[in-house]
Amino acid sequence: MKMRYLVFLYTLFMLAVMGAMAVTYGGLTYSGRDMVYYNEQRKLVEAEWEKGTAPEKIEEEYGCMILLSNEEEYESRLNACIEENAVIYDYCVGDVLLGKLIWEDEKNIYENMQRSLFSRSSAIWLFVLFGGYFLLGLVYVYFIRPFERLDTFAAQIAKGNLDLPLPVRKGDFFGAFTESFDIMREELARAKESEYQANRSKKELVAELSHDIKTPVATIKAACEVMQLKECDEDTLNKVEIIAAKADTIDRLVGNLFHATMEELEVLKVEQVEESSLRAEEIIAGLKYYGDLHVEGGIPECLVYMDSLRLAQVIDNIVNNAYKYAGTVVNVDFSQSTEGIRIRIADMGAGVPEEELALLTEKFYRGSNAKGKSGSGLGLYLSKLFMQQMGGGLDCYNDDGFVVELFLKKV
Repeated sequence: MKMRYLVFLYTLFMLAVMGAMAVTYGGLTYSGRDMVYYNEQRKLVEAEWEKGTAPEKIEEEYGCMILLSNEEEYESRLNACIEENAVIYDYCVGDVLLGKLIWEDEKNIYENMQRSLFSRSSAIWLFVLFGGYFLLGLVYVYFIRPFERLDTFAAQIAKGNLDLPLPVRKGDFFGAFTESFDIMREELARAKESEYQANRSKKELVAELSHDIKTPVATIKAACEVMQLKECDEDTLNKVEIIAAKADTIDRLVGNLFHATMEELEVLKVEQVEESSLRAEEIIAGLKYYGDLHVEGGIPECLVYMDSLRLAQVIDNIVNNAYKYAGTVVNVDFSQSTEGIRIRIADMGAGVPEEELALLTEKFYRGSNAKGKSGSGLGLYLSKLFMQQMGGGLDCYNDDGFVVELFLKKV
C-alpha cells in the first residue's frame, strides 16, 4: 500500500464525517406554524368556549393550555411559559379578558432538537472513534510492525543466526530499508563463511605439515635404533640415545598436534562397522613391544561394532599411558555381557586421585602425576570420543592401580 492510498482513505473518512454532520444539522425541522395559524386557533377556541365546551376538552383538541386570570398560580405559571418561549395570546370573550391561551410548540421543538442533536452527535463521535481505530491499525501494520520485525531480526543477528532471512513484503513503506538489512545479513554470512574457510585452510596446512614431519622423524628414530645395535663406543651410544629421546619427544608432540588439528577439523571420523571381537585381541597382541603386557584369557568371540583403526589408536594410547605414568606391568582381561564385550586394561601403579578421575577425559586436562612427562591432555579425550562414536564407551577408575575399561557393543 502506497501513501496515496492512505490519503485517499483519509479523504473518504473526512467526507463521511462532514456528510454525517450535514445530515445531522440539515435534518432538523421546524413545525412551520405562524401567527395566522395561531390567530385562527384562538378564534376556534373562543367559539368552543361560547358553546360551553369543557376547558379540558378544548385543551386536548387544540393542543393548547387555558390559563384563567382568576387562578391562584396565574402569575407564576404565566412567567414560566414566557421563560420557555411559549406562544401566548389574550383569551377574551367579547370584551372580557378571561386569561391567556398558551401553545408550547416552541418548547417541544427545542426539546426534540436537543434529543436529535445528542443522538446524532453520539453517532458521529462513535464513527470518528472507530475510524481512528482503523487508522491506528493501518499505522501499526505499515509503520510500527516493520520495525518490530527489524528488532527480532537484529536479536537473531546478535546471536549469530545469519540464516534467518528478513522478509520484504510488497507495498512495504520501508521495503528498501528492510532489503538493506537483509543484504547486510547476507554479507555477514559470506564474511563468516570466508573466515571459516580461511581458518580451516590454516588448520589443514598445520595438519599436513604435522603429518609430513612424522616421516623424517621416523627415519631419525630408525637410524638411531640401527646405530644402537651396531655402535660399540659408549660416548657415541650416549649421544645416540639423546637423539633418539628427542626424536621420540618430537614425534609425540607432532602426533598430538596432528590429532588436535584433525579433531577441530572434524576429520577424525569413525566408521562403525560389524567386525569380529577377535580383531581387538589382535590389536592388543601387537602392542607387546611396549613392555611387560599380560593378556589374561581370550576374548569371547562375537560380532561387535568397531572401527579397527580408531580402536587401535585407543588401545595404543591407553597402554602407552600406563607405561609412561605407572611404569609397571599392564594386565588386560576380557568379559562378556548381553550388551557387549568389556576390555579391562589395568596397571599396578599408585592410581589417580579420586577428584581427578572425572576430569581425565576432558579436553586438554592432565593429571597431577603428569608433571615432567610429555603430553597434551588429548589422549583419553579422543579415546572416549572414538569409543562413543563406535556405539560403546570408556570408563576410568582405581582398583589396585589405574584401570581403563572399554566397552564394545554387540551386533
